[in-house]
Amino acid sequence: MRAIVTLLLLGCAGHVWAEACVVHSEGQQMEVKLCQQNRTIPTNLFRSGFCAPQLKGQKVEVSFVEQCPTGAFGECRNARVQGTPYQQDIHYYGVATDARYLKPACEQQNKGVWMDR
Repeated sequence: MRAIVTLLLLGCAGHVWAEACVVHSEGQQMEVKLCQQNRTIPTNLFRSGFCAPQLKGQKVEVSFVEQCPTGAFGECRNARVQGTPYQQDIHYYGVATDARYLKPACEQQNKGVWMDR
């Protein structure tokens, strides 16, 4: 769960630039897949910072797409990273019961709106 929360904190932002990144990480018996849909992050910062997580002990793959794929179990809309004015939508894939950790992080830490899918 900590890896999911870390990814949530690493990637929050938002102005629709029609770009997204899918982040897939594996390590220590945990697999996480999420997609960050850019809303207001400048493209260079989105690609080089928000979509470039450095997770110790994790194998991380990032791919860029125009929009997040369907099939997410939940979404954190208008998520923010503390200390920045940027917003993004974060789509979560995998184990739907992880929503019990992700929803509070979305609403409290990222000031986003949780949407069940």
